[in-house]
Amino acid sequence: MTPNGIQRRHLLCATAGLTAATLLPTVSSARDRFPSRPITLIAPWPAGGSSDTVLRAFAQSAGRSLGVPMLVENRPGAGGTLGAAAMLNARPDGYTLTQLPLSVFRLPHMQATRFDPVRDISHIIGLVGYTFGIVATPTAAFSSLQELVRYARARPGTLEYGHSGHGTTPHLAVEEFSRLAAIELNPIPFGGTADALQAILGGHIRVMSGTTEFAPHVRSGRLRLLATLGQQRSPAFADVPTVKESGWNTISESPFGIGGPRGLDPLVQQGLHDAFKQALHDPQVQSVLERFFMPTIYMNSADYAAYAERTFRAERATIERLGLARRG
Repeated sequence: MTPNGIQRRHLLCATAGLTAATLLPTVSSARDRFPSRPITLIAPWPAGGSSDTVLRAFAQSAGRSLGVPMLVENRPGAGGTLGAAAMLNARPDGYTLTQLPLSVFRLPHMQATRFDPVRDISHIIGLVGYTFGIVATPTAAFSSLQELVRYARARPGTLEYGHSGHGTTPHLAVEEFSRLAAIELNPIPFGGTADALQAILGGHIRVMSGTTEFAPHVRSGRLRLLATLGQQRSPAFADVPTVKESGWNTISESPFGIGGPRGLDPLVQQGLHDAFKQALHDPQVQSVLERFFMPTIYMNSADYAAYAERTFRAERATIERLGLARRG
């Protein structure tokens, strides 16, 4: 090789080395700059309900920790799964997140969905659970779950109950209870508990299964709480029995967390996890959780991913037991 050729070769190698050296910090610095703009958190429920209110409290606190606004976007419908579906088209850069209600792990067993809740989601953090209950209008012809069962047995298929959407926990919990009680009820789906609550307060339905958005109306006497759905009685309604205590072994507590698109950078995911975990200790967030009687059920990213896989399998068994599994 000529001296000029050797010089050109050395120049090319030096240039390549310089390019590689400048690229590596660019990738790292982009990661270090996260977040540099507002983050969107999808609430797959109507605005104004308990889930929406709680998510807004988390978003405000986590956004404050991250130093950018976290904006809540409502996408109600499809049993709370529209946020998970949106992750398929979102860039895995940490700027689009969603709440992951239990229905995300259940609905794919009931109907065709575009997403796989284990494979297509980065499971960032598990946060809290719900308190569920069955309420009735004070003018209904029953004041306990036992009386409701007797009433329904005498009138198969005529007693309606509202719930937060096909495949949601308030829906399937009552379906499980109905199966055990050998009664036939008429389920009416709404876009979320807030919508179902408006229907029962307006006298359009007599029974509702949902989250504790009903609490102030129970205390004011506008609604009657027949039973709660936890393992233990709710401290807020210590005089109200659980469905299990009433004679039917139905328990639903439904933890939820936050997820992002598949393929999130581990450092970005860790940063988001830490911000939401810090929000769990924020007094303002705790005040909102206490208002809706939502217990903390914290899971880190690894534990939440394991929970997702475990729950996806368990929900399939539940759906098959209820005879609601999709065919094909």
